[in-house]
Amino acid sequence: MTTVAVLGMGRMGSAMATALARAGFDLIVQNRTHARAEAVASELGCRAVRTPADAAAAADIAITMLADDDAVRDAFLGADGLAKGAHAGGVLVDMSTVMPDTIRSVEAAVRATGSGLLDAPVSGSVALAEGGQLTVMVGGDQADLDLARPVLDALAKTVFHLGPLGSGAAMKLAVNTVIFGLNGAVAEGLVLAEAAGVERALAYDVIAGGAVGAPYVIYKTAAFVSPESTPVAFAMKLADKDLRLIEASAARLGLSLPQTRASHQLIEEAVANGRADDDFSAIAVELRARHEIQSREGAQPEERV
Repeated sequence: MTTVAVLGMGRMGSAMATALARAGFDLIVQNRTHARAEAVASELGCRAVRTPADAAAAADIAITMLADDDAVRDAFLGADGLAKGAHAGGVLVDMSTVMPDTIRSVEAAVRATGSGLLDAPVSGSVALAEGGQLTVMVGGDQADLDLARPVLDALAKTVFHLGPLGSGAAMKLAVNTVIFGLNGAVAEGLVLAEAAGVERALAYDVIAGGAVGAPYVIYKTAAFVSPESTPVAFAMKLADKDLRLIEASAARLGLSLPQTRASHQLIEEAVANGRADDDFSAIAVELRARHEIQSREGAQPEERV
């Protein structure tokens, strides 16, 4: 039986662990806060280990799903990092959303152990992760992908091999560029319809049922229609982080992305207005709040000087 370790028990990491446990893999989980790993292990009936090195040493395939570039580098290269436990015949797979150079920066240390290495970030929701229906974008050697493929297939409806190490991370930033643009456009369209007197849920049905009814629009229905009662799936502060990565990547490539800059500015303002921990679909909530303020101010012209 293949032993798989998942490092990072956030929303996506724990959802992926759930899918892998359901698929029958011998599962290990690890988290910087060990109590969180123990809680997930208890729920899934698997093992929790304390360090990335322990996870890599025990696993055939070790997956990282972490918050940012610093966390990934530390998990791989830290004193008790993955490179300390990596071994020949194993493959380390980073599925985080980070800059392409981050996975390349750990390659030498990992290859020195004889281990394989892939970057394989994902597109999809927590629910899709739990159901093994993600889209996975892989960068790295074909031989390493062949070893990891049964594990990735348990997480994904589609696995794309895009090229050398770092290609998956680059494609993930490109995909997120589209997602953030779509998120902002849906928010603006929905708020525009509401302001014109169309009931919110009905307006969303029209948007989702038309030309822009992409999977993202469908699975974010509850978040847009009932934001106050829908659990957060992807926090605004993480969207802010990802947009910074996209803009940094574009700058390195000499590209101007005006729509992305507009999307990021709105996200930054929402974070500054106290929405950092809200779901990033709460851009619509931010726009409604602005409209309400403007309406109140416009209703009292006699107070203006």
